[in-house]
This record gives sequence, C-alpha cells and structure tokens, in this order.
Amino acid sequence: MWERVLTILRKEFRSIFRDPRMRIVIFGLPVIQTLIFGYAVTLDVRHVELVVIDRDQTPASRELVSRFTGSGYFAAVLETEDEAAAEVAIDTGAAAAILRLHAGFGADLHGGRTAVAQLIIDGSDSNTARFVLNYANAITRAFDRQVLLDRQLRRTGTKPELGVVNLEARAWFNADLESRNFYVPGIIATLVMLVSLMLTSMAIVREKEAGTIEQIMVTPIRPVEFILGKCLPFALIGYINMVMVVVVGLFWFGIPMRGGFPLLLLGTTLFLLSTLGIGLFISTVSRTQQQAMMTTFFFFFPAMLLSGFVYPIANMPEFVQWLTFLNPLRYFLIIIRGVFLQGVGLDVLWPQNLALLVLGGVVLAFAVSRFHKTVS
Repeated sequence: MWERVLTILRKEFRSIFRDPRMRIVIFGLPVIQTLIFGYAVTLDVRHVELVVIDRDQTPASRELVSRFTGSGYFAAVLETEDEAAAEVAIDTGAAAAILRLHAGFGADLHGGRTAVAQLIIDGSDSNTARFVLNYANAITRAFDRQVLLDRQLRRTGTKPELGVVNLEARAWFNADLESRNFYVPGIIATLVMLVSLMLTSMAIVREKEAGTIEQIMVTPIRPVEFILGKCLPFALIGYINMVMVVVVGLFWFGIPMRGGFPLLLLGTTLFLLSTLGIGLFISTVSRTQQQAMMTTFFFFFPAMLLSGFVYPIANMPEFVQWLTFLNPLRYFLIIIRGVFLQGVGLDVLWPQNLALLVLGGVVLAFAVSRFHKTVS
C-alpha cells in the first residue's frame, strides 16, 4: 500500500515544484505576507496629523496646543488662521484633525467661565476617529485638572489637598497592547488555510483536465491510497509554511511564544484535516482549475471574516455568531493566540482541539465519500 502512496506522493511533488512560479508562491508568499501584515496591519494610532487654528495666542491656548503635540499621539502639520487652508488639509488627507481655539479662550479659562476648544476629526475612518477622540479627551481632562489646581493655588496661596483616583491598569498577555502581537500569530492560520485549500482544491481537478484521472483509477491503486498520496504533500507544505511564519514572527517581529510548540503542531494537524477535506470536496465538484480557484476564494474570505481575525465575533449578530461555530479557522485562531500570547496548555485549549477533530473528521469523511462517487 505505502509503495503506491509514495508513488502518488512523488508524482504530486514533481507536479507542484515543476513550475518555478509555484515554488515562489508556496515558500516566498508566506514570508512576504507575514512581513506585510506585520508592518501594515495595526490598530495603533500614532502621530495623527493635526491642523492648529489658534486665534487666542495666549499662554493658556499655547499650553493646550503643546499638550496635544507633546503627547506623542498628535503632530502639528500646519498652524494657520485660514479656515479654507485647514479644510483643504482635511480634504486632501494631509491632516486627520483640526484643533480650533477661538479668541477669548484664555480669558474665559482664567475668569472661571467655560472655555471652548473645538476638535474636528476626519470621520471617514471611524476606527481611527474613535482613537483620536479618546486621546483628545484624555489630554483635555488632564489640562482641565491642572487649570483647576492652578486656580485654587492663586486664590488660597497654598497647594490644594485634593483627593485623586489612581487607576493602576495592567494588560495581561500583551503588556504594551501591540496589535502586531495579535495579528502576526493569526497569519499562521490564514496562510495555512489558504495554501492548503488552494493546492488541494486543484489536485484532482488537474487530473480531470489532463484526462489522467481515468488512467490512474484503472491501476491497482485504491481510492484511499490515491487520496493519501494527493493530500500528504499539501499537509507537509502546510507544516513548512507554519514553521516559516513562526520563525519570522519570533525572530523578526519579536512576537512572544509563551506556550509549547507541540501544542501548536497538534492544532495545525487537526486544522489541516478540515482544510484538506474542504479542498478535496472543492476539487471533486469543480470541472476546471479556474473554477476550483474561484470556489476556494469564495470560501476563504467569508471564513476569514467570520473567524475573529479581523472583527470580534462578539460584535456580530447572534445568528452569525452561531454560524462561526462551523468555521475551523475560529478554533485554530484561539489555539494559536493561546499558545503565543497566553501560554496556556491543552487543559485549557482541549475544547478547540476537540472541535477541530470533529469538524475535520466530518468534512474529510464527506469529501472522501464524494470522491468515491465521482470516480465510480
């Protein structure tokens, strides 16, 4: 049996690596995508381009502006009193916010009246706008408290004794709250899924297009041996891609890996059961490689969106949340982040591994039965 499986396996490897472009896709693309995601995909907002319109020009207004620009979150790209120039900066994307201080700001502040400062934010990117608004509120609250303290000092001549609330916040697992630590481990799951789906979905349909599927079936090889010989190369490539992304994440981006690599290997194995099964099913229902490729991407992108990789599952409608339980990528992402960031073991992640085992077994069994009907 294993001699026939190895024969198919060698044939599949030769077919994969015959094209130099395919070698680049399999081994070069994961590294390139990891670097792109690691640098480009981030929710951290830094150096927001700010236009300052200060019509007051008093120490109080300049102090507030300096608090914005000195916070590390805002960078003044333009200081002007021309409203049209400020609007052009927003329209062209040269700035993301406008800080406007009207004349009389300092006088109102020192006179005990409410001083108004206006912040206009480019809301076309709602996520960034929310971060900018939170930063601005924190800066103005700190400035307002300092003004109250100075006012009390001037009135009484002594430093006021005011009670304060000292909130000591601590983030577990990702102390610096770097979004890169969240996204880079998730790339392992998406790349393993994409590559294994893409290669497996074209494995059998390629034989159909070449007209060799009938020749293979009349040989002594059995269908289960043919499936093993077809799927094992893609499983090995999936492992290699996983290791490559892990190495880039650990040594290039400095992503922590607090858990054990054997647990990650186990999760990858169970995850590959599902992806190989889905790819095999796509290959049996497709007539051409182009059709198989389109079906693969039709499945992959909804699976990625419903996995929690991009958007939190808790924010989705309830019926969509139930639908995500059928998505193997959801469970594998939990395993990966548990291994990398939380350092938990199988005693915590066994429900996700069990779910992958059940999903993978069902999907692979269904795909194999479909293959038997196709070739019979």
